[in-house]
Amino acid sequence: MSDETVRNNPAKGRFELEIDGSLALAEYVLSDGVMVFTHTESPPALQGRGAASRLIHGALLQARDQGLKVRATCSFVVAYLKRHPEFADIEG
Repeated sequence: MSDETVRNNPAKGRFELEIDGSLALAEYVLSDGVMVFTHTESPPALQGRGAASRLIHGALLQARDQGLKVRATCSFVVAYLKRHPEFADIEG
């Protein structure tokens, strides 16, 4: 069984979630205390399995823990934030 831990990879500017050997990722740019999510990618093997939602949920929790605000230009993250008002406190 895979770990399914959302990991921040700051060297590549992205969060990663590996499931069963497939990697979902959420790219971001960090500037002045704001994490801007620019792209989310989930390979075909993970589509329809909730991987992207788990990835974004974990990434947002980590951003909150770091005291960051978040913005999104990625349509998936924009939609996720609309569906999850519990993250309204970190939108900025």
